[in-house]
Amino acid sequence: MKNTQQLIREFQECRYDDLLVDIYADRERIAYENDRYIQIIQEYEKHFGGCGQVGIFSAPGRSEIGGNHTDHQHGEVLAAAINRDALAVAGIIEEPEVRIWSEGYGEIRILLDELDKKEEEEGTTAALVRGVLAGTERERTFGGFRACVTSDVLSGAGLSSSAAFETLIGTIVSGLYFDSSLDAVKIAMIGQYAENVYFGKPCGLMDQMACSIGSLVHIDFADPQKPLVSQVSCNLDRYGYSLCITDTKGSHADLTEDYAAIPDEMKQISACFGKEVLREVSKKDLLEHMNQIREQAGDRAVLRAIHFVEENERVQKEVAALQKDDFARFLELVQESGNSSFKYLQNVYSNHDVEQQSVSIALAISDSVLGKKGVSRVHGGGFAGTIQAFVQNEAVADYKRAMDMIFGPSSCNVLKIRKYGGMKVL
Repeated sequence: MKNTQQLIREFQECRYDDLLVDIYADRERIAYENDRYIQIIQEYEKHFGGCGQVGIFSAPGRSEIGGNHTDHQHGEVLAAAINRDALAVAGIIEEPEVRIWSEGYGEIRILLDELDKKEEEEGTTAALVRGVLAGTERERTFGGFRACVTSDVLSGAGLSSSAAFETLIGTIVSGLYFDSSLDAVKIAMIGQYAENVYFGKPCGLMDQMACSIGSLVHIDFADPQKPLVSQVSCNLDRYGYSLCITDTKGSHADLTEDYAAIPDEMKQISACFGKEVLREVSKKDLLEHMNQIREQAGDRAVLRAIHFVEENERVQKEVAALQKDDFARFLELVQESGNSSFKYLQNVYSNHDVEQQSVSIALAISDSVLGKKGVSRVHGGGFAGTIQAFVQNEAVADYKRAMDMIFGPSSCNVLKIRKYGGMKVL
């Protein structure tokens, strides 16, 4: 912990360039990150004064790599922390309160003796903060702090800005009061608790796990209360690839029915076998009872069930390929995942509005531009929003130019996989 003026001076002198390269995995971003760190320290001084010692904390966004629509059926997923993050400068205060100024949202003030849920806060940033503090208090006792927060995790681009923010708050508390000893999995579960109970969104645990743990993370949700979590090593630069996420600018309005139909139909299939979720149904079961389940649940539900059982196996194969250092096989599996989502899961466009197919267009352009130089797939929930592509580094500029020309400037974001989850930077 250092005072703000000392930190500003050291960042201006570029003393932390090697540290920033290690964190953000991209030397070309270092000037940007230096300026960003200086600016958030200055914001802390502006809002709270420059007295006392402060720490700097970071939590990354995440990208789903494998396991499209598998987590809600107790399946397996592969997700990656990315080199876009929520960043904070924070310091301890004597008062039993938490004050958080967040860029674009103003200041939130929460008293530590008032951590019960407030119904009127549901759906707000204050609810997330209060929920994380309440969840953390159930683990350990802590005191007050103040923090300034900024984030370049794109909201609405499927990179999970809310999970990054939740992880950041938990990481701040752990760093300021527990010497960063609070387990990363525990911080993730606290974040999910905040989002489920306080914010009012029934999300799974994938987002928070990837943001909190870092690198590629393989999660098996066979027992959702005790998910099996393991890190998977993957250095994209060593393979000569970048991860590109393109926002196709498709509207998510009126898509609630489309999103809800996927788990509903998958559960219809599992119910045909007297099971709660598809994780309990095998591919052999599906094939042997095909006519029966088609009659009971309909063909689209059957196709979505086939996607699930094969996608669940595909996650295991993706992990195995990376562990064997077989990146070519990994890319084949990513493309298979995309094809399965398009053909069987059917979440690339809404059949309620077939004239609007921005994700389909993005995938078609990706195939045309990349050829053998990359693979692409729908990213996240689907129907609108984003696509993901693994692109050879020498092809990135042309690919980004093509996607930005169609979907607008800065639609295509070039990312790296970050090896660190929530962390105390300094």
